[in-house]
Amino acid sequence: MSGATLRHIRHVVATNPVTLAAVLLFAAILLAALLGARLAPLDPLQTDVARALRPPSAVNWFGTDHLGRDVFSRTLVATRLDLLIAVSAVSLSFVAGCAVGALTGYFGGLADRVVGRLVDVLMAFPLFVLAMAMVAALGNTVANIIYATAIINLPFYIRFARAEVNLRRAAGYVLSARLAGASDGRILARVLVPNIMPVMVVQMSLNMGWAILNAAGLSFIGMGVKPPTPEWGIMVAQGASHVTSGHWWVALFPGLALVVTVFAFNLLGDGLRDIVDPRRRT
Repeated sequence: MSGATLRHIRHVVATNPVTLAAVLLFAAILLAALLGARLAPLDPLQTDVARALRPPSAVNWFGTDHLGRDVFSRTLVATRLDLLIAVSAVSLSFVAGCAVGALTGYFGGLADRVVGRLVDVLMAFPLFVLAMAMVAALGNTVANIIYATAIINLPFYIRFARAEVNLRRAAGYVLSARLAGASDGRILARVLVPNIMPVMVVQMSLNMGWAILNAAGLSFIGMGVKPPTPEWGIMVAQGASHVTSGHWWVALFPGLALVVTVFAFNLLGDGLRDIVDPRRRT
């Protein structure tokens, strides 16, 4: 990374407090995911019925759930699993979508039309319902949740990569590379894909929040991660039945963790857009 690029990034972060806040939130979320099990004050799986549904206190910062488990420890430890599902799913769809979209956008022809119709068919379904159907058919394991989330994210990357490559394949630098004797594979790998990567990374950041919501939504309706594994969607679902009885903390804190994480990724996507936007380079 050149010095000019680093200066531009520092300028964007310094002049946009929202981007700075997103970076700080992302760093905190990443720290919680990496060190959550060590930072948790209590065992997230340890039950104590005698301490069930205790309100927030000095001992249990976020209170306890219906089995006496510490809500703070479970919320903290759940960060790793939710982030793992989102990162794995978005990475799979990002790599596959970029490859398929770049190839079809560059070569066009029958393959482009067939892939375009398949993408249209996928996007014709309500994507969350499609994820539910896939998990129900395959089984609600973490791996299947990742695959289902990756598949429903795939059309976005295929369309985006296809459009960007199709727009640039007649650009001057591509024609120069072709006149210099570069093969189609080399042009794609060395010229076109690196040029579309910044905007694709922005899309990846925005999809991260949606992938987390998708995984939590599957768990909320009982088709995601199985209890007693700490996971935000499960915790919100288990706490929802206690809200009417006044035990609001069981669902509130994991729900807030979910909201803050999705919010952070959306803000980070806006910041990345400012960083890669050539109009901001002055």
